[in-house]
This record gives sequence, C-alpha cells and structure tokens, in this order.
Amino acid sequence: MLVIVGIVVTLGMVFGGFIVHGGNMAVIFHALPTEAMVIGGAAIGSFITGNSGSIMKKAGKGFGKAIKGSKWKTQDYSDLLCLLFMLSKLIKTKGVIALEAHIENPSESKIFNHVGKVKDDHHVVDFICDYFRMTTMNFDDPNQMEDVMLKELEKHHHEESEGAHALAVVAEAFPALGIVAAVLGVINTMSSIDQPVEILGALIGGALVGTFLGILISYTMAAPLASRLQQIIDEEGHFFGVAKDFIIAHLHGSAPQIAAEIGRKAVPGEFQPSFYDLDELLQEIPNDVFS
Repeated sequence: MLVIVGIVVTLGMVFGGFIVHGGNMAVIFHALPTEAMVIGGAAIGSFITGNSGSIMKKAGKGFGKAIKGSKWKTQDYSDLLCLLFMLSKLIKTKGVIALEAHIENPSESKIFNHVGKVKDDHHVVDFICDYFRMTTMNFDDPNQMEDVMLKELEKHHHEESEGAHALAVVAEAFPALGIVAAVLGVINTMSSIDQPVEILGALIGGALVGTFLGILISYTMAAPLASRLQQIIDEEGHFFGVAKDFIIAHLHGSAPQIAAEIGRKAVPGEFQPSFYDLDELLQEIPNDVFS
C-alpha cells in the first residue's frame, strides 16, 4: 500500500506545485489522451517485442506483488522453522523411513498441516521435500548438498527477477518515448504555423506534455515499481535461504533445536523471531504430529 501512497504524494506535489505556480491544467488535460496513447502504446509495444510470454506474465504479476509487498512475515518464518524442526526431529527419533510418508504426500502430512500458509506454497514445499528426499537416497554430504542448493537458489532467483528486469528496461525507455511524443507534437505544430499565436502556444505546450509525462512516469512510477519488485523478490529469496541453512545444519549432525537456531539466525532482522519466541513455539508442538 505504501507504493500507492507514494504515487499519490508524487502526483499531488507535482501537479499541486504546477497549479500554485499559476499553471493551467486544461493544457495538460487536453494533450494527455493523445500523449499517453503515444507513450503508453510505444511502451507496451516495445515490452511485447522484447520479452517472452512467460516474462510478461511475471511482470504482470509483479505489479500486484510490488503493491502488496513480501508475502512472508514473522509468523511465516516461525512456521517454516517449526516445520523443518519437526522433519528433523522425526528423522532423529524414528529414522529416514518414517520421513517418506510426509515428504511424498505433504498435503496429508500432519507435520505440514501443522503450520500456516507455508504448506500452501508449492515452491517452498517442493524445495523442502526434494532435499529431505535426497537425504533418504544417501545423498547426505552437507558440502555437496549445499553446492546443489546454492545453484538451484541462484537459478530460481534469476528466473524470479526476469519480470523486474523487464519492467526496469521499459522504465528507462519512458523519457525517450516522451521525446518521441514531443517531436510528433512539434511536427503537428509546424504544420499549423499559419495559426494565431494562442493556438501555436497551446500546441507547443501540448507537445511538451509528452516530454513531461515520459520523465514523470519513468522516474517516479515505473523505475520505483521495478526497484520495489526486485526488493520483494530478494526478500522472499531469504525464505529459501533459511530452509537451506537449516537442512545443511541438520546434515552436519546438529540437533533439531540447534539447526532451528542456525536457521533463525538467517531470518532477516525485520522478521526474525526471538530465541524465546521460537523456543516456545517448538515446545508447543504436539507429539501426535510425528505419528
């Protein structure tokens, strides 16, 4: 929601200052439809030209993500650590054979259903199940496992960032597209050179609206949105990093409580539960989830 607040403040201050300075909004309103058509149409066309369907889909979803913010909050990180703790404890107490039923069918697992919305994200669930499954296949070298994890996380982060990168490229193009609209306006003005000064002034003013819009959209809307989307993608990437650190600690032979603490240390400070809050949550886990 802060994104919307920021845009409203920007537009209010820019156009408010223009009006206070004696500007005539009628000129802008008159030129806005055609200038927006040229700039917006060119931006959309170039965006379609330069990107695949999958990247455009990611960018489209990115608008909503940039407005809503990261989907992972403090409670979700706590749930993730509890989930990993339960899987690790199950292995320590009952062996890897007991784990198979949970990772092969997580939707019906008491362990997965014990946590909140973490279980509803198939990327997170697949990541956890895949690497715990590999431990059941005797792939239990923590250094080798960490290398594989890092490569997958790098690939995942790169793919998730494609939409933000595509939006950033379009944002950089808006000033030039504004110039295109302004040049077309000047051409239109020159074709009416025999008109009175009042009409020519309005035409020139309308042409300059194109340059103004291109710069305004680029630096106060499109570029900040692309930047905010990349920030959110980076934030959500930490969620997988926490799971990685926990699983590697587990493979190093750490007790579930120690692995949970190592995972907690990897949680971003804004969302990091305290040691005592997490310990209380771990103590409250009922024994029947391990059956």
